Amino acid sequence: MNLLRIMMLLVVGFAPLIGFATPMHGIAMHGDLKYGANFDHFAYVNPDAPHGGTLHLAAIGTYDSLNPFILKGIAPVSNGFLFDTLMAQSQDEPFSEYGLVAETIETPPDRSWVEFTLRKEARFHDGSPITVADIIWSFNSLKTKGHPFYRNYYSSIVKAEAVAERTVRFSFSAGSNRELPLIIGQMPILSKSYWEKRTFDKTTLETPLSSGPYRIETMDTGRSITYQRVADYWGKDLPVNRGRYNFERIRIDYYRDGTVALEALKAGAYDMREENMAKNWAMAYDVPAVRDGLLKKVEIHNDEPQGMQGFFYNTRRAVFQDRRVREALAYAFDFEWSNKNLFYGAYTRTTSYFANSDLAARGLPSGSELAVLAPFRGKVPDEVFSREYQPPVGDGSGQIRDNLRKALELLKQAGWSVKGQRMVNEATGQPMEFEVLLASADFERIVLPFVHNLERLGITARVRTVDVTQYQNRMDTFDYDMVVEHLGESLSPGNEQRDLWGSEQVSREGSRNVAGVHDPVVDQLVAQVIAAPDRDALVTRVRALDRVLLWGFYAIPHWHLNIYRVAYWDKFGRPAVTPRYALGLETWWVDAAKETALEKRRAGH
Repeated sequence: MNLLRIMMLLVVGFAPLIGFATPMHGIAMHGDLKYGANFDHFAYVNPDAPHGGTLHLAAIGTYDSLNPFILKGIAPVSNGFLFDTLMAQSQDEPFSEYGLVAETIETPPDRSWVEFTLRKEARFHDGSPITVADIIWSFNSLKTKGHPFYRNYYSSIVKAEAVAERTVRFSFSAGSNRELPLIIGQMPILSKSYWEKRTFDKTTLETPLSSGPYRIETMDTGRSITYQRVADYWGKDLPVNRGRYNFERIRIDYYRDGTVALEALKAGAYDMREENMAKNWAMAYDVPAVRDGLLKKVEIHNDEPQGMQGFFYNTRRAVFQDRRVREALAYAFDFEWSNKNLFYGAYTRTTSYFANSDLAARGLPSGSELAVLAPFRGKVPDEVFSREYQPPVGDGSGQIRDNLRKALELLKQAGWSVKGQRMVNEATGQPMEFEVLLASADFERIVLPFVHNLERLGITARVRTVDVTQYQNRMDTFDYDMVVEHLGESLSPGNEQRDLWGSEQVSREGSRNVAGVHDPVVDQLVAQVIAAPDRDALVTRVRALDRVLLWGFYAIPHWHLNIYRVAYWDKFGRPAVTPRYALGLETWWVDAAKETALEKRRAGH
C-alpha cells in the first residue's frame, strides 16, 4: 500500500478527531435541510414577482440614530434590509440557513468551529468587496462595543481568523453548543474601512455604508424614513433572494400612537397595518372602504411560536422577590372577563413561555423531562414535578371573590396583611405599592381593571404611560416595577435564552432579562438547552425550562393568537404559499393593475 493511500485512510479514519468537515450550501440546527444544493428559490416566494411601486408603512414613536448595533439611541424600523449577513434563514423550516454572503459553510460533526467561504461577487453599496477582514472586524466590534445583546450572544465564540483569502474561521469555547455556526451566520456585516474612520459606539444620523437589498434614500429624522431598492444589488439573483425585496421603495411614517395611526390607515395615508388590538379588529374597520373591498381585512394563519406576553414582575424590586407574592397577584387578573368584554373572545390564554409550539410544556412531565429535572428536586418548586401549570381562571362574569380570597391567603403566608384597607408588610409596616409601566395608552383599558382588582386587595398600583424613548431608556436600566412585555421565542431556542433568563444579565444594562431572573437552576437548564444534541433533546429540555419558569411566577400570562390580522389597501400581489413561521411581507409586490384600479375607485369613493 503506497504512502498516499495510507495517509488518506488515516485522514478518513480520524476525521472526527481532527474536525473533518465538508463545504455545504446551508446548515440546519437539527435534522436535514429542506432545500438542496441546487435549489432555485424558496417555496413561499413568487420567483417572477414584478419589481416596483412603494410599500408605505407606519411605526409608533420616533427614531434618533442610524446605528442599530449599540445600546444608545433608537434606530428606525426595517433597518435590517440594509445589512447583509453571511447566511439567510428560511421561513418554512424550524431553523435552517442558506448561503448569502457566504458561498459555503463548513463545520465538523461536533461543531467546535465553523468556516465560511465568501462569494467573490459580494459587495458593499460603494462597490468595495466584502472581505474576510470586514467579517472579523464586524465580529470583534459587535462583541466588544456593540449592544450588550451581542456580547452575550457571542460569548462562546473565542475568535475569528482568516484561513484563506476568502475564508474565515470562528472557533468556539469548549462544550456543546450546536447553534453557534447559525448564530454567526446571522451576524450583520459592516465595512471595516468605513467604520474605522468613525466612532462605532456612538449614535449617528449619517447614513451608514451597507450592502443589503435596500439603502436609505431620504429621511425626516424622527418622523419618516424611505428605503430605496438597490437596482444593482449584488445578491439579487441568489436563490435565497429570488422573489423577495420586490418593492422599489419602502416608506415608514412615524405616528404618536396607535389610535392616530389606525385613522391614518383608513384615510389612505399608508398601505397596510398588522392589527394587534382585538377591539380594533372587531369594531374599527367597519368603514366603507372595507365593505367595498378597497381596504382588505384578512387573517393569515401561522405556526410561529408566540412566546410570552404578560405583566412581568421586576424581581430586582424587594416587593416582588417573594414567589408567593408573585403567585398571589396573578389572581387579580381576570382574563376571562377581559377576553369576553374587551377582546370579543378572540384570544387563547397563554400557559407557556413557548406558546403555539411543540416546545410548550403540557400535562405532567414526561419520563425524559423528569430525567432532566430530577437533579433539581428541592431546588425548584415541588409543583414542577406534580402539577401542570394553569393560571387562575374566572367565569367571565367579573366576580372573582374566590380568586381574591386565594390571593389574600398567599399574601398572608408571605407576611402581608390588610390594615386600614391597605396591604401592609407585617415586618416593615410598608404598604404594597408599585407602578405598571406602559409604552402605549391603548393598553390602559386592559390594565385598569387589573388595577381595580388589586385595589380590592388593598394594593396600590399606579399606571404610568410614557413615550417610546423614555420607555426604552427605563427598560434598558431596569427602572420599572411591573411592565407589559412580550418575549418572543423561536422554534429553536438557544443562546438567546441566556439574555432572557441568565443570572449574569440581571445587572447588565440593555439585557432582555426583564424579570430579573437570578436562579442557578435556570442557568443550568439554559445551558442544557444550548447543548441539546438533537431535536428530541431540545424539545425535552425546553419543556423542562418552561416548567421551572412558569412555577417561578415571573409573569402573569396574557394571551396569544395564531393568526396575523392584516389590513391593507388592495394594491398588492402575494405568493400562493405563505411561509409557516412568518408573515413574509418581503415576498409581496405591488400589482400595477390593482394599484391603478384602486386609485380610480378611491378617487370616486
